[in-house]
Amino acid sequence: MFSGFMVNAWTVSGIVAVVAGVVGFFTVLRGSAFAAHAIPNGSFAGAAGASLVGVSTLFGLGVFAFIGALGIGLLGRRGRHDAVTALMLVMMLALGALFISFSSQYAPEVYSLLFGEVLGISSNSVAPTLILGLVCIAAIAVLYRPLMLSSALPEVGEARGIGTFAIELAFLGVLALATAMTVPVVGTLLIFSLMIGAPAAARSFTDRPVPAIAISVAIALGTVWVAIALSYTTNYPVGFFVGTISAFSYALGRAWAAWRRSRRTRLGVPAPDVALPS
Repeated sequence: MFSGFMVNAWTVSGIVAVVAGVVGFFTVLRGSAFAAHAIPNGSFAGAAGASLVGVSTLFGLGVFAFIGALGIGLLGRRGRHDAVTALMLVMMLALGALFISFSSQYAPEVYSLLFGEVLGISSNSVAPTLILGLVCIAAIAVLYRPLMLSSALPEVGEARGIGTFAIELAFLGVLALATAMTVPVVGTLLIFSLMIGAPAAARSFTDRPVPAIAISVAIALGTVWVAIALSYTTNYPVGFFVGTISAFSYALGRAWAAWRRSRRTRLGVPAPDVALPS
């Protein structure tokens, strides 16, 4: 389990989990779960188109991820954000269906992007994934303070001169980059559970941002590593365990939050405010 091709699986899945835990925290905080679902699913059209013309499916996936993020950011500025996100998802899925219809042969590489192929990751994928992961974390570190203010206290952020639209575009760009690097591992249909389940659970365990991010990363790491171990021993799909463990962690977090609220009510202790950077 810890030798040969499995080393790549443990390494790359760990990188992906860290990125999903960090980026996912702000995705949940900003209420952008629908965008986190739409961008990776819609970017599948890019992978299908790339496979059709004979270029890297990862390249096509990344291009369409950024197109989707840019479209959601620009069009959502003046209209309903949820409606724009839904329309971008539908449009890209329609393009994906069109691209697939042009192909006369089965493309396993495109299919694997739907459900992930963590146990089939090659050594050549480790370095690019690490580089993209570091870029994502660095971008979040640079954007942390304005991103936190615009997410939790948008009025305070605007009063301090933080451009809400600019931050939204920047964050969607980071989300697109995270999508491009995580989809080949867990697939377009399951990155949503990893990027939302762990951060949502983490927010139930603590009200402080930095500890919540750390817990989110820890849950995401535990999710993918336990999923790989269970998949290796049972031959069931990794995605099944990722989705199940993510849902269980969220349910556990909600149960903890409910118990904590009831305990505060009995003791007459007020709920603490969210700690934000000054």
